[in-house]
Amino acid sequence: MTTKKFDSYSHLLDRTARRVKGYAQQRFTTGNFDVTVDQWLILKSLDDDRYLKQKELAELTGKDNPTLTRIIDLLCKKGLTERVMHKDDRRSFTVHLTEPGKAKLLELSPRVNEIRMKAWENLTEHDYEQLKTILNKIYQNLEP
Repeated sequence: MTTKKFDSYSHLLDRTARRVKGYAQQRFTTGNFDVTVDQWLILKSLDDDRYLKQKELAELTGKDNPTLTRIIDLLCKKGLTERVMHKDDRRSFTVHLTEPGKAKLLELSPRVNEIRMKAWENLTEHDYEQLKTILNKIYQNLEP
């Protein structure tokens, strides 16, 4: 693949990712979700009574540590998450959903799914499978 073609594809991928996130954030704002897209990502990652160390949460969500710390601080302030001392390591904490956090997740999940479906509305099942395959290959190519 030529560098010019690669740059074009990279631009399309970046542009699309920004459009998807921007569209979602606009809908979160106008829909009075009371959380941002990034905060939603953290809440969703903590679903199923998960207790995750901040480092695990950072890896799972692709957020750097300072950004993740700010997001968790805001979610704790809203009462949606809390930090708990790690049971085996008193120097670290785990993060998990509070009952209001679980309720927020339950309340917003159908609305978030509607937002996500907007991006997929003109894609066939075959389109989706191809896209998933390609994105997984790109992701695997960049594994450390």
